[in-house]
Amino acid sequence: MLSGIVTSVLLVLFLRGVPGCGCRGADGGGAQFARLVNGGADGRGFLFSTGEGENVVANGLEWRAGDNVVIDELHYETEFVLYRHLQETRGVEMRVAKHRSGRLGISDFEPLVDRRTRLVSVAWVSHQNGFRHEMRPLADLAHRFGALFYSDAIQAVGMFPVDVVAAGVDVLCCGTYKWLLGGYGVAPFYIRRELVDRLRIDRYGALHIERELGDGRFEIFKTAKRYEYATLPFAEVYQLGAGLEYLQKVGVERIEAHTVALAQMLAAGLASQGYRLFTPEGNRSSVVTYYAKDDAATLNAAFARASIDVTVRRRLKQVRVSPALFNTRDDIGQFLDVTRLASK
Repeated sequence: MLSGIVTSVLLVLFLRGVPGCGCRGADGGGAQFARLVNGGADGRGFLFSTGEGENVVANGLEWRAGDNVVIDELHYETEFVLYRHLQETRGVEMRVAKHRSGRLGISDFEPLVDRRTRLVSVAWVSHQNGFRHEMRPLADLAHRFGALFYSDAIQAVGMFPVDVVAAGVDVLCCGTYKWLLGGYGVAPFYIRRELVDRLRIDRYGALHIERELGDGRFEIFKTAKRYEYATLPFAEVYQLGAGLEYLQKVGVERIEAHTVALAQMLAAGLASQGYRLFTPEGNRSSVVTYYAKDDAATLNAAFARASIDVTVRRRLKQVRVSPALFNTRDDIGQFLDVTRLASK
């Protein structure tokens, strides 16, 4: 069965040593995540969602009126809400790079980045159409002007090998309920060690404390754990550890080769049936989005009869398909059988 969202693996775990509260020192996949993205032990922590990750960055910077943030049209909706609010309340200009037929390149960002740019933020892989950014040129552009480079990587980490050092990413956050085979409420967070002091903390809680000094005084972590402020959902944290262990066993390189091949088979089949694709040709992710010919109700009914789970966007008249590691070429063939009938 195809799925628009990677189905979480149900894992029954004996959470040895997990206290009822506090959970300080319980790693639950943190070290595995650091290895997965080449982030280093000090650079990783846990938040609750990718939206929180972007808020930590946006609220941690010292903005001044006239500063700007650069995003693109293929980013997630959270960024538009967040940075429009900063524009209205702090005088921070939100600059948006326009996509060209579902793709963007460095030339689309260069006119927007200048000495007043404090942050460049992109989704490593767009949830809209699966477009996969070429990250290093964007990082170099941001750094040339002293800006931070942030990535929402929920659609990337676990789909293909991610190396934050090679990509030049300063800060990254990704949820676990897509490619990391976890549940909701946990979002691994990475920040380059040298930048930890640059982002001020915008919220406080007991889990910030690295060492108690007595008399109500304490020291806050000097690593990415300084952004962990409250108790995380323990079961989901340890489920993440099991999911990462499974990904390591399978091999992310193999997942990329398998799923991208399925996506390209899917895109070619849709094109041959006369569908217009929103995903650019030759894209290297497993997400494919195309423009539908039937109304959403008809499509949803057809997919339900075939036991196919995809995302139908009623307003945009789009369908997004995300072949996962458990899908096969037969699944793609079954999907194309449904779209072939719908195209007539």
